[in-house]
Amino acid sequence: MVAKQKKITRIAIVHLPGGQAKPGTTLASYGINMAEFTRQFNEQTKERMGDLVPVEITAYSDKSFNFVIKTSPVSFLLKKALKIEKAGKNQLTDKVGKISKEEALKIAKYKLPDLSAYDEETALKIIAGTAKQMGIEIEGVDCSHKSNKN
Repeated sequence: MVAKQKKITRIAIVHLPGGQAKPGTTLASYGINMAEFTRQFNEQTKERMGDLVPVEITAYSDKSFNFVIKTSPVSFLLKKALKIEKAGKNQLTDKVGKISKEEALKIAKYKLPDLSAYDEETALKIIAGTAKQMGIEIEGVDCSHKSNKN
């Protein structure tokens, strides 16, 4: 006998505060049991308290759900490393800070499962590109995209 599959009504990615999600308007439109979702989410993200945590929610027609917790956004991690609230608006003129290559590599290692990179060096280049767009410099890392084409 084949088990009947549940009908998926929605798949969405939402950014919630780790360990502090609450039922409310952010979750209301997904048609899930918000109290149960927030209980499970908060339990699984309690060690990431206060961090911005992306979560992919799959909602089903019977109000049940599945979710997958992702790594925090690079921009959030860079601002956290620099202890700043806002990035520079213009990458050419607004330089908001500098982090070490070791700090950037730590972010790259953390983000590796969610990036389209196969190794830490490639992940570091992705982090460096985001940092450059935010007006953040990484010591010892060249963010320019020089081509070998003639």
